[in-house]
Amino acid sequence: MAWAGLSPEEKRSERFKRWLSPPAVKFSSPQAGKLYKDRVTRFAKALQLQKPDRVPCILPAGLYAATYAGTNLHTVMYDYDEMKRAWLKLLHDFEADTYIPPALVPSGRALEAVDYKLYKWPGHGLSTNTLSYQAVEAEWMKPDEYDALINDPSDFWLRTYMPRVFGALKAFGQLPPLTSFEEIATMSFLSFGLPEVQAGFQALLEAGRETLRWAAVVGEVSQVALQAGYPGIMGGLAKAPFDTLGDTLRGTQGIMMDMFQRPDKLHAAMDRIAPLAIAGAINGVNAANVPVIFMPLHKGADTFMSRKQYETFYWPSFKKVVMALVNEGILPILFAEGSYNDRLDIIKELPRGAVAWYFDKTDIFRAKEVLGNTACIVGNVPTSLLMTGTPREVKEHCRKLIEVCGKGGGYILAAGANIDEGSPDNLRAMMEAVKEYGVYR
Repeated sequence: MAWAGLSPEEKRSERFKRWLSPPAVKFSSPQAGKLYKDRVTRFAKALQLQKPDRVPCILPAGLYAATYAGTNLHTVMYDYDEMKRAWLKLLHDFEADTYIPPALVPSGRALEAVDYKLYKWPGHGLSTNTLSYQAVEAEWMKPDEYDALINDPSDFWLRTYMPRVFGALKAFGQLPPLTSFEEIATMSFLSFGLPEVQAGFQALLEAGRETLRWAAVVGEVSQVALQAGYPGIMGGLAKAPFDTLGDTLRGTQGIMMDMFQRPDKLHAAMDRIAPLAIAGAINGVNAANVPVIFMPLHKGADTFMSRKQYETFYWPSFKKVVMALVNEGILPILFAEGSYNDRLDIIKELPRGAVAWYFDKTDIFRAKEVLGNTACIVGNVPTSLLMTGTPREVKEHCRKLIEVCGKGGGYILAAGANIDEGSPDNLRAMMEAVKEYGVYR
């Protein structure tokens, strides 16, 4: 039967089969191939509310590989050989259930080539010893520009947004709308001849060349991990439309004011962004051949907006994106950053076994009571405990999580957030806990 004729459940089943048997992968040994299938099966069953052989675990390594390997984020953002060394060291030194490659370590050279302003990073606005990068809060889209975004998102991005967030592309504001090209297009080329516009395109070309060099190393690390039997668990990244507007365009203060001052424009913009988010997420999953997509939820937490605001502004367009992915057989892992204690009955509306909820500071035991028969639960060893606790304390906390949240299946042990530094023994304690306490009899 053609793909379009399959049900969401049938599509998901097909995607999980492909995940289990990745094409054109030559495992380093028969044992590595067996371990790969065991690990994928473990995650697949937990994600679909079944009992695997034991509770799976996602180690909260994040950017930790750099510190663990004796280097730092600044170095690996500019020296790709060092990035490769650090991430392969982490791979070989830990017997984990999954592996996350350095895809979230951006190329410092590519960012510098376009004079990126949306982030600060070590050596560029931050000390070279800083352990992470930092978003820059600003109104990158002005409140009176909603119509421009809604009417033509691509034009808005090219001629308004990009000149603001990429200093090297400032002259792109002088470009004509690409929809202004007619049969005799000579006059439309004028702006492309301006030296400052051409310099902007040269900056993009340099960033592209640098990103290809970076991506080759990231791909090499991923391939080594795959061949060694470690599956990837995230086939891509997607965001809620409210977060795209709040993180990328309006800034936190701006979008919070928009809920009061221009709610209709906000709704219209989220409706415009939703199909773009859906298409991008599906393309990413198809390319990665992993049926799971990660969705970090930034501004829907209890402390950011009221329950009524969540139901009015956040949930409808977010649910639209999630359901479109579910209908394509993709299983979203929804990372509820902050706390979702006042949202649990709302988010229970999603179909059974179709999503996983990854909790940060939410009362995960209550979440298990409310959502345990509906969605896989992921989380939530406190980052503070992993950073400052002892291996014994970490293991004991994991035991409690496993005994309560792991009951009946549908649970993945993870931290509330990733760590950038800390004792490697605490990460090993997490793996020891799932092997000792997380086995299903």
